[in-house]
Amino acid sequence: MKKRKYLTMSEVRKLINAVGQGDHADRDACLIWMCFLHGCRVSELNSLRLSDIDLEGRTIMINRLKNGFSTIHPLFDIEIEPLQQWLRKRLNYRGCDSEWLFLSRQGNRLSRQQIYKMMRKSGRDSALSIAPHPHMLRHACGYALADRGIDTRLIQDYLGHRNIRHTVLYTASNSRRFLDIW
Repeated sequence: MKKRKYLTMSEVRKLINAVGQGDHADRDACLIWMCFLHGCRVSELNSLRLSDIDLEGRTIMINRLKNGFSTIHPLFDIEIEPLQQWLRKRLNYRGCDSEWLFLSRQGNRLSRQQIYKMMRKSGRDSALSIAPHPHMLRHACGYALADRGIDTRLIQDYLGHRNIRHTVLYTASNSRRFLDIW
């Protein structure tokens, strides 16, 4: 059997609930929500800046890497409260005057390795049957959008794929797309 490369929505929620007990619960919950909802790669996530977020206009600039298309996404209701909680808590962090959205305990930009470590710990704490890592949230986003019946081209744009071949893996394995054929 092939090892699954994505998380389900219920697994994402379990991860978020697991970080609710940690020292950096607000930061980590916000980070997981944003990674999942915007399909971010870990380096896109830890490169988010305060200036990328417009809370009043409810938008976020997602700067895609790997030659992807950068886009402005809406901020969704489900992430607004965790984001606002993190921004309030962030004021108590060393380096709160920094431009980086996600800060480490020392006040530096949160590293890729710290994000991987947090996700592994959250996966253990939530007793997931799969060892999660950040890229699984990007795939979870793609599959969740396909499950909602979102058009492949729109998913392509949303995830910043230049080549549609990278996007069709989310829709090709979705049996729900055949429900209304007959």
